[in-house]
Amino acid sequence: MSADRYSAVWVSHSSTSDFIKCPRAYYLKNVYKNPATGHKMAVTGPALALGQSVHDVIEALSVLPTPDRFKESLLVKFDRVWQKVSGKRGGFSHPDQEAKYKLRGEAMLRRVIQNPGPLKNQAVKIKMELPHYWLSEAENIILCGKIDWLEWLPEIKSVSIIDFKTGKGEEDTTSLQLPIYHLLVANCQKWPVLKASYWYLERDDDLTERPLPALDEAYEKVLAIAKQIKLARKLEIFKCPTNGCRACTPFENILQGQGELVGVDEINRDIYFLPTEIGQDAESIIL
Repeated sequence: MSADRYSAVWVSHSSTSDFIKCPRAYYLKNVYKNPATGHKMAVTGPALALGQSVHDVIEALSVLPTPDRFKESLLVKFDRVWQKVSGKRGGFSHPDQEAKYKLRGEAMLRRVIQNPGPLKNQAVKIKMELPHYWLSEAENIILCGKIDWLEWLPEIKSVSIIDFKTGKGEEDTTSLQLPIYHLLVANCQKWPVLKASYWYLERDDDLTERPLPALDEAYEKVLAIAKQIKLARKLEIFKCPTNGCRACTPFENILQGQGELVGVDEINRDIYFLPTEIGQDAESIIL
């Protein structure tokens, strides 16, 4: 059977992370559609709103000529972007809670303004709206995902992968993020990848370099979990390992009518708000 991108199983860093944490959460985020709207669903939250807004501001710089990137204040841009996530659409239960998160975002962008580092250098843009390639045509699996920033290293004609972190925690060393990003960058553009780094924007003025995963090892790891996802989808078996965990419970609550529909996002998912107590927000987020 020839490869068919429309029937293929598409996997990404986000979806594989969902599946590893909880197959039920994977199903509710990536497969299930509301019968009334035909849309998938997403749960908004303060950490997500903060991360998305900061990323939107920084990533937009990569399409600008290097001399123009900081002509307009990043804080002015952030204020415009923040309007999209203000109130319940960003998962904020109270104006004080929203103000706290917005101040965190402004502090991160002030750090970038004062320490632009690689953002003042040339960047490489992959010519795809959503970078993707055939992870395995035989298995009918496509790997996809967006990379925050690819710094161009002209002296050696290579690229450096940079991922911006807006949460307070460290990225888990077992995460498949860098293996997936290395595979995507290596297969979606022509320049060799020299290195990979995280930038923890809330605490660090500079990048934290991480070992670049070997492509063959990355391929085996990512294909293994992708094949598990494919089998689960084929058998339609998506069980929570604890019969109700932190990952799937918010979505189960929505199915039980506890969520408030507050909009539809840019990829046509229904966005739901679930109230939380101020100060009880999860800080862990994958972006």
